[in-house]
Amino acid sequence: MNIIDRYLLRQFLQNFVICFMSLMGVYVIFDAFSNLEAFMSVAKGMALMKVLVAYYGYQSLFFFDRISPLLVLMSAMFTMAWIQRHHEMTALMAAGISRIRVVAPVIVVAVVIILLTVINREVMIPKLKDQLARRPSDLRGKVVQEILPQYDNATDVLIEGRCAIIDEKTIESPLFIVPAYKPSLCEYGKQWSAASAHYLPAKEGRPTGYLLREVTEPKNLSQRPSLALDGRIVLMTPRDYPDWLKPNEAFVVSDVTVDELTGGTVLRRFASTGELIWALKNHSVYFSPDVRVTIHARILQPLLDITLLFLGLPLVAARDNRNVFMAIGLCMGLVSLFFMVAIACQQLGANCLISPSLAAWMPLMIFVPAAVGMSTAMWER
Repeated sequence: MNIIDRYLLRQFLQNFVICFMSLMGVYVIFDAFSNLEAFMSVAKGMALMKVLVAYYGYQSLFFFDRISPLLVLMSAMFTMAWIQRHHEMTALMAAGISRIRVVAPVIVVAVVIILLTVINREVMIPKLKDQLARRPSDLRGKVVQEILPQYDNATDVLIEGRCAIIDEKTIESPLFIVPAYKPSLCEYGKQWSAASAHYLPAKEGRPTGYLLREVTEPKNLSQRPSLALDGRIVLMTPRDYPDWLKPNEAFVVSDVTVDELTGGTVLRRFASTGELIWALKNHSVYFSPDVRVTIHARILQPLLDITLLFLGLPLVAARDNRNVFMAIGLCMGLVSLFFMVAIACQQLGANCLISPSLAAWMPLMIFVPAAVGMSTAMWER
């Protein structure tokens, strides 16, 4: 690696760290002061700093995922504007080094950071989604969210509840309303209720579903057989499964998860692309088109980030622009236009005006020709 390559890499990484710490600091200050009362109720005195570091340490991963395209572009444009400001670009080109050769190490490290962002999005964030889903008000105890009634499309049973405890995968005061046109399920009444319902994944022959504790309706389940629909057991009772069900417990078979009952907010924001695709295959739950748009956008996100880089970098590298503030202005204007188009296309897909795949591809189809043309001009100079 040449001296100039190491010099440019050092400048780029330095700008990247400064930009990230600056934007993260602004976010922490505004968010912390907005939720200062919630933080103060959790910790007192010097312990407050530990609470803030722990909370925003997790949040920094999600914040990095959201702003990494902007950070990469800003760092690259600042690096090129800086070496032009000190006439280093002129000296390099006078020595016979092409402009694209000077920019090459910046492009390489930018692509590496984009790939690290993918790893962060697909590996790190899904592993820490329970911590990331916590709001400042949730630090005092459990992560509680309101339940949106959801039908299990496989059985047409409506699932309701007072609230959901996300980190424990539990529903407080669950209510399972059985449709009247399913007589095989209405044998014990039109609803099943309990003090709590804990979601359990499939294990050792047991299907996925909810373990109901302190069952209030129907009565005397320990003396009654299980209920089935079209040969598939839906309500398991202690009489048929005494080895793992207590007399005051029951098990409702369902593929509707606790997160899906809360609107799928945690799933959409913190799940990996593979988890989103797997959830989409769950025929027990209806997902709106915006989930499909999200999946396509996730797959194409690295290409979008690289396209944004090749749109912005020639604005500085292919011009004799030594004004760092001009680079900032160009960067902000370009990023605003880019994300406005991307969000508009995603909204078209979410509202079924265009297909989800087309909604994800449209920003690339719009901006890639411009990026290729600008990069070609930079290469020729």
